[in-house]
Amino acid sequence: MTPQWYVANKDEAEFWTEERCYIAELLNDDASPEASLAVARVTPGVTTQLHKLAGISERYILRKGRGVVEIDGESCPVKVGDQVMIPADAAQRITNTGEEDLEFYCLCVPRFRPESYIALE
Repeated sequence: MTPQWYVANKDEAEFWTEERCYIAELLNDDASPEASLAVARVTPGVTTQLHKLAGISERYILRKGRGVVEIDGESCPVKVGDQVMIPADAAQRITNTGEEDLEFYCLCVPRFRPESYIALE
């Protein structure tokens, strides 16, 4: 019998989103309602769709590339190792300003649910 605290690897592939980026979900399961974790990948020159997450705060941790993140109309350049704290319900988007893919961890609290995504464009 599998313990309740164990979540098996689902081997889910990266997928394209309407947000104009690729997502690889590392953890998004009913067993962990308090948080989810994904890796987002934005190709060079692309700006993700302006959106907000209803009732969900998000943290970005940059792991590759560089870009400019915008939260509620305020912009800031970001690079590898930088962290971005996005409050719940904040309008957000990120632009890849580099020549390589921009990749970052997305930690959502509570866990990301598709119905929480609200497009603002």
